Amino acid sequence: MASQKPVEWVSSLIMRFEEQLPCRTGPQTTHARYNLEQNKDCLIYISHYRFSLVISGLTKILQKVNEAVLSSQRPHGPELDKNYYESLLIVLDTLEKCLSGQPKDTTRYDEAMNVKLLLREVCQFIDLPAENPMVIQLRNLASRVLFALSVNNFNAVFNRVSARLQELSTTNEENPDYADIELIQHISLDLQRLNKLLNETVLKFKSLKKGAHVILMTSLERAIWNWMDTCISSRVCGTAGG
Repeated sequence: MASQKPVEWVSSLIMRFEEQLPCRTGPQTTHARYNLEQNKDCLIYISHYRFSLVISGLTKILQKVNEAVLSSQRPHGPELDKNYYESLLIVLDTLEKCLSGQPKDTTRYDEAMNVKLLLREVCQFIDLPAENPMVIQLRNLASRVLFALSVNNFNAVFNRVSARLQELSTTNEENPDYADIELIQHISLDLQRLNKLLNETVLKFKSLKKGAHVILMTSLERAIWNWMDTCISSRVCGTAGG
């Protein structure tokens, strides 16, 4: 029973965090925003010790808020839409910070499942049409979440990309979805990971259609530039630190 208490406490905190989001409370007062930030900081701290539980809870919140955003049955209006978008931004920002401090022991089954579910949710924001500044913020933040997720969970993202390449190599669709291929440009890479991606590309390239070639090459180019920028930054920082 004692071992269940922390789980109940974390679940209660996650529930309170959800209830304090703008999509639930409406426009926030300074005090309400402060309370939300306090809960957010608490969740980020607890994620170091209860990573799976926190990530699972935040992923479910993200899913619910996103479904509400897309629902035609909820009331709409500039202020209401703003509250929902702000809620998505808050949840994504919390997820990014939790993932950035993710413990290294990520081999457990529950963590692998949580990563898959989160990946599915986050991918929906990567390719959103840039209709307004808030959507652009969502896309940028989703990209950062994906990067943070891939640092310790590269294989989950790689497997999704690889599976989509396989599907595209056999599809007869005229306008297939290339979104999963574009994930390449948002992930954390080192030389070993980049080599793995390039090998996978070489294996599948001849089977892909021209449209997929363009998307794949563009995404790989950006990924390589991102990797080079990261390497240069690391060396500069290392030199400065030395």
